Amino acid sequence: MDTDLTSIDIDAVIELMANKLADQMKRKNIVEPLMIGIHTGGLWVATKLHQKLGLRKPLGEIDISFYRDDFTRIGLNPQVKPSHIPSEVESEHIILVDDVLYTGRTIRAALNEIFDYGRPDSVTLAVLVDRGARELPLHADIVGLELDLSPEKQVKLTGPTPLALETNRS
Repeated sequence: MDTDLTSIDIDAVIELMANKLADQMKRKNIVEPLMIGIHTGGLWVATKLHQKLGLRKPLGEIDISFYRDDFTRIGLNPQVKPSHIPSEVESEHIILVDDVLYTGRTIRAALNEIFDYGRPDSVTLAVLVDRGARELPLHADIVGLELDLSPEKQVKLTGPTPLALETNRS
């Protein structure tokens, strides 16, 4: 049974995620993490989380196009955006944000890119939607929604204003 995404209040889900992140930061004694959003949907979610948490370090953004493991099969995304990490990642506590966690391959690519910048002390993964069906052994630390969707459905975040989730058949 597929979930009806039209009834989901994204702002409420992001508020829940911000509260979970704040609790986790307090438990781990992380005072000022560096937040990085993955283009494009993850960056939209990260922008809202960054504001809600009142983080002082500028928000980082990465485009994982050059780090994808299917680059040779699908070619380069025609809309590659530059990555910008505003500070050193060495010894930082990073909150990595994406919109939808599915196979884990985007997160693997994002971690590869981050580690090219240096070695962080920790990486916390926060995702708006976890739809399961991993191909790699990765999980999110903070999840807004867990959805049970049939494999032929795709979930994507549209935005930036207003943010909305939609499903499409592949």
